[in-house]
Amino acid sequence: MSGRLIAIGDIHGCRVALEKLIEMIAPTAEDILVTLGDYVDRGPDSRGVVDVLIELRKQTQFVGLLGNHEEMMLEVVRDRMPPHSWLKYGGVETLESYGFDGNLNFLPASHSEFYDSLGDYFEYEDYFFTHAAYDPDIPLTHQPPQLLRWHSLNDGVPAPHMSGKTAVVGHTAMHDGEILNLNHLLCIDTYCYGGKWLSAIDMYSRRVWQVTAEGQVR
Repeated sequence: MSGRLIAIGDIHGCRVALEKLIEMIAPTAEDILVTLGDYVDRGPDSRGVVDVLIELRKQTQFVGLLGNHEEMMLEVVRDRMPPHSWLKYGGVETLESYGFDGNLNFLPASHSEFYDSLGDYFEYEDYFFTHAAYDPDIPLTHQPPQLLRWHSLNDGVPAPHMSGKTAVVGHTAMHDGEILNLNHLLCIDTYCYGGKWLSAIDMYSRRVWQVTAEGQVR
């Protein structure tokens, strides 16, 4: 494999930051680019973020994971679950970005297909990627979705996985804007929507790119 293996942390509607990050990374067809989920909610342009990611799939080997915020949104939109929790945690901003007019069938077909394409985890060489966390004693193929999408590192950091591979996760916002590196686990949610950075990391070289929600490069 001559390309790079790059992960991008939680985007949360920060389209400007995502576009600048992609410009700096300049992904090629040989690169694998993994997005860790939480594309929607909190930030101003969730719809725009998904549009950018759909285009990105044409440039590179794109792997998208499902975050808990996509799960909450789809439960409301598709399963007609009560919306209160989703709206409380950023759903209002997502609805505004889609021009919500009271009709829950607001997702364009291309976006619905994008959400359907998102996976629970991705495993490649010496690394595996999940949105939130994992059980260290269970094979990746049998991980509980609750751990993969919802577990906060603030409630406990998992031990090294039985596979011996390095975990790359998001979900738990690092409010200081710094990537958490515990050797067996990296958390790259660096709180873009909260005033810090959208982060990407090349797993081979460990080069890091960081951009603010306004597009300012660190």
